[in-house]
Amino acid sequence: MDRNLLLEQIQSIPAVIRSSIPELDQVVYKAFDPDFARSLERIYVCGCGDSHHAALTSELAFETLAGIPTQAVTSMHFARYTAQNLPQSGAANSLVIGISVSGEVARTIEALQLGGVAGASTLALTSSPNSRLAAAAKHTLRIPAPAVSPPSDLPVPGSVTYVLNQLVLFHLAIALGESRGVVTPHQASVYRDELDAMAGAAERTIQSCSEIAGKMAGAWLDETEYVFTGAGPNYGTALFSAAKLLEASGDFALGQDLEEWAHLQYFARKPATPTFVMCPGGRDLSRAVEIIQAARGIGRQVAAVTPQ
Repeated sequence: MDRNLLLEQIQSIPAVIRSSIPELDQVVYKAFDPDFARSLERIYVCGCGDSHHAALTSELAFETLAGIPTQAVTSMHFARYTAQNLPQSGAANSLVIGISVSGEVARTIEALQLGGVAGASTLALTSSPNSRLAAAAKHTLRIPAPAVSPPSDLPVPGSVTYVLNQLVLFHLAIALGESRGVVTPHQASVYRDELDAMAGAAERTIQSCSEIAGKMAGAWLDETEYVFTGAGPNYGTALFSAAKLLEASGDFALGQDLEEWAHLQYFARKPATPTFVMCPGGRDLSRAVEIIQAARGIGRQVAAVTPQ
């Protein structure tokens, strides 16, 4: 039987988290001195593709844990439209984070270069400390490099590096918050323990969802359009999920904000389009229930990705 390298990647995520946490604890907390952390007034998190999706999932973490207004923006948008409009009075207190595992994504390099020209501090998140991205940044945080799967004749959509990007960003948000006094050392320790526990959570999720995911894939094998929705940080998850399905199968897949689905995809012509609603049961719960009811009411095949 042929190996499924994408599935193998997914199944390796718990072990990758466990092996990466000690390195992150060492690297992230040496990134900035406390005075610099306290001076920050704004953060821009830039990336392309999966890196942008990870940026979107981190936006709320920087705002709530570090107390810093944060904007997740695509690298091209920041480089070509945002950087030149940074207020001169506040640029020195802004941090531009560029995410690229390879460190060679042209638009993300450009975003850090132009952010630096505008007077902002710049930080590269990459697995390649000798890359052009690292050279373009004032600071560099190394993303742990996971063991790569055996080579294949076909490119394998990446999932492990997305998780590692998230871990680095969340650890950074906690570290900045602790330096700024937004969270106490005890609270920071609790948050770090929660991140450590994600390995077990990922393991349980894979175990509990594998069978039903397989059945859904079989039932929807002839479908050619899919929609993934989420609100807040889960909008980034929806975009990432759609990207992986598109890359793996070639079928059309769209990531959409939960509320915007009601204003747009609700009117799509094909009634039975598989539609995923990602909801952790928090601030978006009431609206997610309404969206599910509306989607089912017009004939959509709905899958809820949610706590038990």
